[in-house]
Amino acid sequence: MDWSGVSNGELLAKAAREHFDAVITNDRGIEYQQGRLPCSVIVLIVKSNNIESIRPLIGEIQRTLKMLQPGSLARVG
Repeated sequence: MDWSGVSNGELLAKAAREHFDAVITNDRGIEYQQGRLPCSVIVLIVKSNNIESIRPLIGEIQRTLKMLQPGSLARVG
């Protein structure tokens, strides 16, 4: 979506405007920017954002997405 370099607060605001249900990130600082936006946030607790680090978490991410309430935050990993 060409949102590279966008600050956490603006990223969440854009996601809300685009009607995202959730944002998945490995940026642990984003939880402090969440505020009261309608989209949820999943923070991945991984060593790296490469697919090899994330792939083992896919099942847990899917389960978490199914249970998230609007505006909630979850940590996976």
